[in-house]
Amino acid sequence: MTAAAPLTLRTFRPADDSPFLHRWVTSRAELIRWAGPAFRWPLDDAQVAAYAAEPGRHAWSAVADPAGDPLGHVSLLRHPDGSGARLGRVLIAPEARGRGLGEAMLRQVLDRAFGELDLPAVDLGVYTHNTAAVRLYERLGFRTEAVLADVEEVDGEPWSALQMRLRRPPA
Repeated sequence: MTAAAPLTLRTFRPADDSPFLHRWVTSRAELIRWAGPAFRWPLDDAQVAAYAAEPGRHAWSAVADPAGDPLGHVSLLRHPDGSGARLGRVLIAPEARGRGLGEAMLRQVLDRAFGELDLPAVDLGVYTHNTAAVRLYERLGFRTEAVLADVEEVDGEPWSALQMRLRRPPA
């Protein structure tokens, strides 16, 4: 694996960045792997715009060059009760995978979550068969709190999910 290029998180701009999501998510199964049941297939601009405008949602595009095309996408949705936020919609451009960009992007998100956003915890859901993502989340310190068996059926196959959580590191 080659070293990850430096990434910067910039605010997600639906008008500019939606075409990249459309290009990266090319099937119903990929859409569910990326976003669970939150979107309908096929993904369209109206769904993306509504998602980005959700109250409490922080959505970013990861770029190697501020004027360049996005290489990744990620978001945090604050819990209304103040208990933290939900990490989600984590996606790296297919042509950029395997270079450590996902880890670099997530480290920046977690720095923001526990720094400027002052969140006590971040949680997430990930399908159990997405082993590369599970390993990455574990490497970042997330721990499994629950296993949800057969929460989705995709192309006749049941998918189970892990619910994971990372608490703010002690100061």
